[in-house]
Amino acid sequence: MDRSSTQGQADPVEQPARVVILTAGAFTVTVNPVDGSEIVSTHRPGGEPAHTPAKRTPAARTSRAAAARPPVPPGAPAGARPLRGREEERERLVRLLARGRSVRLTGPPGSGRTALLDAVADACADMAPDGVVRLCAYGYQQPSELLRALYATVYEAPAERPDRAELLARVGEIGAVVLIDDLDMGGTALDELLRATPECAYLLAATPDTRAPSDESHLEEVFLGGLARADCVALLESGAGRALTDEETAWAGDLRFASEGLPLRFVQAAALLRQRDELNRTDAEDEGEDPGVFEERPRDTVFVPLPTLAEGAAPAELLASRVSESARAALRIACALGGELPHHAHLPALVGDTHADMAVAELLDCGLLSPVGTRYRLAAGVARQLEEIGYGDTAAEEARTAARHYAWWTGHTSVTPERVAAEADAVLAALAGADVVASVLLARTAAPAFAASLYWEAWERVLRSGAEAARKAGEVAEQAYFHHELGVLALCEGRVDRARAELEASIGLRGALADKRGTVAGRRALALVTDREAAEVQVSPPLRLAPPAASPAPAGGVARSAGSGPLTAAALGVAPVPGASGVPGAPLVPGAGGTPSAPGASGTPGVPPVAGARGAVGALGAAGTPLAPGAPGAPGAPGAPSGPGGPGTAAVPGAPVTPVTPAAPVTPATLGKALAALPAVAPVPERAAAGASGPGTTVLPAVAPAGSVAPATLAEVFEEAFPLSTEPAPAPKALPQPKPKGPGRKPLLLAAAGALTVVVLGTVVALAVTTEDKTPQPARPPGVSTAPTSEEAQTPPSTPAPSGSYPSPEPEASAPTTQAPGTTPTPRKSSTPKPTPTPQTSSPANPPPPPVSSSAPPASSSPPPASPSPSPSVSSPPSATPTGPVVPPDTTVGGTGETAP
Repeated sequence: MDRSSTQGQADPVEQPARVVILTAGAFTVTVNPVDGSEIVSTHRPGGEPAHTPAKRTPAARTSRAAAARPPVPPGAPAGARPLRGREEERERLVRLLARGRSVRLTGPPGSGRTALLDAVADACADMAPDGVVRLCAYGYQQPSELLRALYATVYEAPAERPDRAELLARVGEIGAVVLIDDLDMGGTALDELLRATPECAYLLAATPDTRAPSDESHLEEVFLGGLARADCVALLESGAGRALTDEETAWAGDLRFASEGLPLRFVQAAALLRQRDELNRTDAEDEGEDPGVFEERPRDTVFVPLPTLAEGAAPAELLASRVSESARAALRIACALGGELPHHAHLPALVGDTHADMAVAELLDCGLLSPVGTRYRLAAGVARQLEEIGYGDTAAEEARTAARHYAWWTGHTSVTPERVAAEADAVLAALAGADVVASVLLARTAAPAFAASLYWEAWERVLRSGAEAARKAGEVAEQAYFHHELGVLALCEGRVDRARAELEASIGLRGALADKRGTVAGRRALALVTDREAAEVQVSPPLRLAPPAASPAPAGGVARSAGSGPLTAAALGVAPVPGASGVPGAPLVPGAGGTPSAPGASGTPGVPPVAGARGAVGALGAAGTPLAPGAPGAPGAPGAPSGPGGPGTAAVPGAPVTPVTPAAPVTPATLGKALAALPAVAPVPERAAAGASGPGTTVLPAVAPAGSVAPATLAEVFEEAFPLSTEPAPAPKALPQPKPKGPGRKPLLLAAAGALTVVVLGTVVALAVTTEDKTPQPARPPGVSTAPTSEEAQTPPSTPAPSGSYPSPEPEASAPTTQAPGTTPTPRKSSTPKPTPTPQTSSPANPPPPPVSSSAPPASSSPPPASPSPSPSVSSPPSATPTGPVVPPDTTVGGTGETAP
């Protein structure tokens, strides 16, 4: 609207934001589109349980089922297509569902699964107490999403989202025939769905690519194939509205073979025949008249032939070329949104044509659209065929336009959250294809609507896409909002760790922006996270080490734990002497404290303690083996209990025995002596008399210090293991110092090798110098130049003498010059009296170079610097400037060694 047209009018009043209060488990969420959602704990006075929602009445279920179907497009509605060739499958499915069995209907895309589900739903309307529930599982990946959709369909709970425990309890009470179309899950996920609703019978429609159910699901399998030839011809005739010709019948047979009898291909083929009839239509009455100005019939009628078999198998291109321009624009929008077609009410704004809403009926009649839940999508295979002919070239622009339009529409207060939830797939597709600026704007306005509609799966996807787009666009405030909403969502779903991470990120971003209201809201939600974490942590009781009970003696010995009491005959597994009277429960080891003795201590005379046994345990040997006579503690030994038979004899059953007190306390020294004095093995007289036979028992004497008490707590155990007052550790013993070793052989060998190397190198150098001095200069022909050596070329120039009475040495060459190959280098005067030998050539057959005349100019003997080979030169007499220019080299005359002036 032009701004000038609004001058003189009052500014429109800004409508209040849409605020919705929801109940999510134990929390109350206030969805605020401005500052972000606020979450508090639900207060129920007196701890009363949550209100249980009531189930919908049959009338309410009927109205909701009508609202869940796709909207009827404006214009002439297409008539209901008859169900051809599916009577047998329909009767079988109804029969299985009536017996309470769950069925999985498998068919390829375009096989008519949705039409068959509609026919089964009409036949099973009064079969279950909760009626028939139609659900669309397109895009659902988790069974919890389907369970919540089932709960919202059966129960009347508009602003409540129960937690998982409450959800499972309520859906377990539902008894209905559930028809789920476009199922995309199987295996354990499908098993979870079936276990949660044991009172429901399912009819699951899926494609062959869907994951197969597990063996524990016990689902009946029904496969949906193609139609027969007669059914294909009948479907084609009903779609075309006339009988087929012989040519068209043959074409229909070929098409059935190419498309495997899929009903969708014959619906599209019927549309091709109708378009062909429209193009070939002739009016006999108007053959002689010219068409008027407003007539659309062309003047020259061109006969349109029957479509080819390839065009019939992939008819999207031919069908799209014969529809209106608004319909083609709608197809471009659907290709840009991943196959999702917006509601027909949005098409005039998206296309720019006021009559664009009529395109939905046109496309649906051509078979290019298929109903999916409450919306329409491109039919199977249509999107791929349209993208191949260029309908996806403008996808980015179409997605940006759709995102900006949905950003305005979802933020309008007159739009209910339920309407936004019905367009969730188109909104998410526009969000994924738009640029970052449009994505942030759309996510900011659509997120509160999805939260208020309880479609929290779409809410989470929008929040994550918006947070990523805000990060790329640099919108810190919007990024903080998305993180706050993600934290609230995670807290409502019980993901405490995720909620803490998101809320801390939001608080940090809002603190950087100095947003006090947002920071306070985030800290309140974070306090709930802390409370939830504290409630979930179970405080464990303090650890106390109680004395363990004495375990039964094993076959091979005595099992006894620390702190289990004194060592008695019962603890050792030795039967007490019948009729012996002694100290009840007296320990065998004097001074050992602990618990009372084992059975036989009270009411039964115990085993008399060992007297004078040097602190031994009575020298008990293996079972059934008597003690050796004369051994300490053996019968008849000194200090042993005496019976009526005389000293040193064992007690007779039934005879009184006088108890004897221990003679001396047990010490490690006495214990060692007693154990050393014991014989190998001796049988026990009582066991030998009773004739008991069994495996030998080895008795291990246990010694505990007098007055010791077993630790009862963990602190005492650690105090014994790690005492607070540490004793000084003994001084470490001085380690013996290693004896100094003499010089090894390796250093001596290395020194000798070095000396030998020096001697050899010196000898070689000396021989080389001597040979060089004694080598005679070979005779050279006259006029041959002498080539300088490399040492002479690298010798730095000498400084001239200050006096003229002494001859100054000639300076060396300042820099080598290049020389062309094949020329003779000019000699130079050497500073040494000895002649410089001429290097020998590799081949003696080479002829000597021609002589050089002394009258030749210097330039003739010095080639241009273009050659890569260096050319030595003789420097000029020294001058006052040490770094003077290079002069031409001198030339040797004849071979006399004199230089030319």
